[in-house]
Formats: sequence, C-alpha cells, structure tokens
Amino acid sequence: MGLFEDMSRFLETRLEEFMRNNPHLELQVLEEQLREQEEDTLKLILELQRKEKQLQDSILSTAQEIQLWHDRVSKAKAANREDLVRAAQEREASLLREGNQFWGQMQGVKERIEKAKDLYRQIQVRRREVKAKSVEAEAARTQTKTQTSWDTGWNKSYNRSFNSGADPLDQEFRRWEADEELERLKRNMKR
Repeated sequence: MGLFEDMSRFLETRLEEFMRNNPHLELQVLEEQLREQEEDTLKLILELQRKEKQLQDSILSTAQEIQLWHDRVSKAKAANREDLVRAAQEREASLLREGNQFWGQMQGVKERIEKAKDLYRQIQVRRREVKAKSVEAEAARTQTKTQTSWDTGWNKSYNRSFNSGADPLDQEFRRWEADEELERLKRNMKR
C-alpha cells in the first residue's frame, strides 16, 4: 500500500508541476470539468422537474379522491348511515394527510430545483470566465510563437547557436512532448 501511495503522490506532484508549467492546459482541464458539472446540473434539474410533475399528478389524483369521499360522506349523512359516515370520513382524512405529504414533498422539490438552477447559472458564469482566460492564454501563446517565427537574419542564427529554446521546431516538439506526457499521466491516474 505504501508504494502505491508514494507513486500516486509522485504522479500527482508531477501532474501539478506539469499543469503549472502549461497554464493553457490547466484552463482546458478546468473548462472541461465545468462543462461536465454543467451537464450534471442540467440532468439534475430535468430529473427534479419530472419528480415535481409526478407529485403534481399525485396531488391532483388525491384531490379527486378526496372530493369523491367527501361526496360519499354527505350522501351517507343524508341517508342516516352513521356506520358509512365514520368510515368515509376516516378515508377522507387519510387522503387529506396523503395529499399534504405530497404537497410538502413538491415544495421541497421546487426549492431543490431553484437551488440547482442557481448553481447552473453560477457554473455557466464561471465557465465563461475560464473560457475568456483560456482565449487570453492562447492569444499570448500565439503571440509568443509569432514573435519567435519572425526572427530573421543573423539574429535567428544567433538564437539557434546560443539558445536552442528559441528554435520554433524545438518549441513545437516540446509542446507535443508535454501534451503526450499529460495524456500519459492522466491514463496512469485513472488506473
């Protein structure tokens, strides 16, 4: 167990380090997480709305039964059938309690729907913020890449001979290798 925990901690540390060194990827991961949360929240809202509809149907059905038994109570009273009056009143009271329970459940579901809608709106706002930051980061990366590719003449050969990090091909390979490393770390984390 200790080896697994050590390896897990090592991988987490490497992943965090990798993400810090590649902030644009961190923003992409965050945006994906927010998208998934948005989908999950939307599914929850739809599920709660179905539950609310079921409860409304149950309340309506119970109200119709209450009306039926209320009429039967009146009919039994008119016929002087006290044995049926008491039984019908008990049934009517039982249905009223059941209807009140359905009503309380429906109110709880409505509150949960409102909270889920608020959460959904918050997630959407946060996702737009992250998307804007991601676009900014990508623009900064593109600008850096463009500046590097604009180097010409003796300055380019100077950079190549003394600073291999400014080589556009080298940078492209480094990004590609970094993306591959991220994917490998993700796969290892899922196991």
